[in-house]
Amino acid sequence: MENLRLLWESTGLYNFTGPQAIMMAVGFVLLYLAIKKGFEPLLLLPIGFGAILSNIPVAGMIDEGGILYYLYGGIKAGVFPLLIFMGVGAMTDFGPMLANPKTLLLGAAAQFGIFATLFGALALNVIPGMDFTLKQAAAIAIIGGADGPTAIYVASKLAPELLGAIAVAAYSYMALVPLIQPPIMRALTTEDERKIEMQQLRTVGNTEKIVFPLMLVILTALLLPSAAPLVGMFCLGNLMNASGVVDRLSKTAQNELINIVTIFLGLSVGSKLSAEAFLTMETLGILGLGAVAFAIGTASGVIMAKVMNRFSSTPINPLIGAAGVSAVPMAARVANKVGLESNPHNFLLMHAMGPNVAGVIGSAVAAGVLLSLIR
Repeated sequence: MENLRLLWESTGLYNFTGPQAIMMAVGFVLLYLAIKKGFEPLLLLPIGFGAILSNIPVAGMIDEGGILYYLYGGIKAGVFPLLIFMGVGAMTDFGPMLANPKTLLLGAAAQFGIFATLFGALALNVIPGMDFTLKQAAAIAIIGGADGPTAIYVASKLAPELLGAIAVAAYSYMALVPLIQPPIMRALTTEDERKIEMQQLRTVGNTEKIVFPLMLVILTALLLPSAAPLVGMFCLGNLMNASGVVDRLSKTAQNELINIVTIFLGLSVGSKLSAEAFLTMETLGILGLGAVAFAIGTASGVIMAKVMNRFSSTPINPLIGAAGVSAVPMAARVANKVGLESNPHNFLLMHAMGPNVAGVIGSAVAAGVLLSLIR
């Protein structure tokens, strides 16, 4: 009888708590969004499954000796986000941005959401139950860049205790780009503005594509060293692709390496979705601020494009400003889709890729600024 009692007390059913069951349900919701709805499945599926594993009682997967405990070391050391950035760089073409350098301003303008949200997070401290430090506010604010790896990297450095909520918010809003952005874009533009057709982009030579990542690394090293890890790995991946002499390395970075790291990253983030860390008032604040940050970033890009169109000698469709958030390439596709709704002959995809790529650089630079100023 004693053995049966001990066996029963060692089961998950006996040790289950209400908060653990809630967090496992959250994991299943993430799996549903990934599998049924197709929302960022590459990340939400392993994150959701990691959330389920980390909340299984007695299993000890997030305790020292457990697999999720050791996998999280890759995030804690900043390795996983940087390796993903290298893979993203290998898949990125700087051509559209170099063909129209003005789009760098759109990528920069879209980062306004990050710094606006920083102050918004601090302002939430007046609400009972909210108590964000400056470091935590900075980590939350980076969600506005719509760049998951950057958000995870900054959170791991400034507020690891909020990593799970920040990662879920970042990737959830990235997945919801097609739902969040179009209403904002339509509200801030007129029908005539959405119909604007832009001139065909010039062809960018391979030499330009090789020189640019090298210049970007040098400028980052001289002006903002704290952004060098993100920008450097991004440029390394891009250089491997643009140089054309290391196709095997470039293809590995784009496929096998980034896929393996994505699995580890997702499970590691899921390990932080424990009940005691996630079921708090702060989590609700993070989710709300993430939406605000994303909306402000989208609006800032559109408004900047409208201003540029006023003073530009060549027409600029304001819709491409929304692609300044760095959700590559989804934001560019959304800009193209909204443009086609107003003008079936208006193909904005390549034009929108310029600010989209600039947004990746902008979010990395914004992360470097926050890491430099807030320690």
